[in-house]
Amino acid sequence: MTETTKTPSVLFVCSKNGGKSQLAAGLLNELADGTVTVHSAGTKPGKSLNPQSVDALAELGIDITGEQPKPVTDDVLAAVDVVIVLGNEAKVEAPEGKRYEVWDTDEPSERGIEGMERMRLVRDDIKARVQKLYAELTGN
Repeated sequence: MTETTKTPSVLFVCSKNGGKSQLAAGLLNELADGTVTVHSAGTKPGKSLNPQSVDALAELGIDITGEQPKPVTDDVLAAVDVVIVLGNEAKVEAPEGKRYEVWDTDEPSERGIEGMERMRLVRDDIKARVQKLYAELTGN
């Protein structure tokens, strides 16, 4: 008898879906290499990705230039196993029975750190959280 295992799925949410949720999705996609289904969306999607988010991932060899901000939909909320909200601007309710977390991510601008230095710190904070999540989801 063969055992089938369902591929875990994650939705990363932030307000505009141009920065933090895209960073998290790009990092998890790279790390999981197809072993986790990854979605990202925004509660109030912007018009484009944050260029510094794109550049911060490019520094790690991760290309998200083909991505674009998307809205949170009931369909994707119903389809995923885990809903992760990044930061404290976005508000979303996960359907009952879903794992739900809010990642209160580092905000270097509160310490006067701006530009790419800020984005690298945000990226690295999210990367550590993504690695922990991936290990929990896959046992790796």
